[in-house]
Amino acid sequence: MDIISLFFIFIAIELFESNWQKSETLHGLLSNNYSIYRTNILFFFLLNASFIYAIFLVIYLQNNTFLMLSIVGIKFLDIAFKINIMTKMSNGISLDEVMPNIKMNFLFRYMNVLIYPFSFLIALNYFSF
Repeated sequence: MDIISLFFIFIAIELFESNWQKSETLHGLLSNNYSIYRTNILFFFLLNASFIYAIFLVIYLQNNTFLMLSIVGIKFLDIAFKINIMTKMSNGISLDEVMPNIKMNFLFRYMNVLIYPFSFLIALNYFSF
């Protein structure tokens, strides 16, 4: 499979993730994640498909460069951070005690659609820097 196809699949997966988590505020985003987490943690991991896809790309392309592994690492930290917050929510701690409620505008909501796929292209030295 060529790099551009993998790139567009990455964009599609990131759009999917952004849309199922979509909310006007950060607390809303975490509440959306928490509702899935409460239902089934395995389903929660499956809905974070970009993490699984990033691991697939590392293995499929046999690319274990720093930038490629950084994408996987940041995705892992994102999921771990969300699970930590959702565990606190399960224990009855309110979101206001854990973090402030930040308004999510369009750019902030879809920033991952730009950052991760383009980082993927840079990790593959697609632009020949």
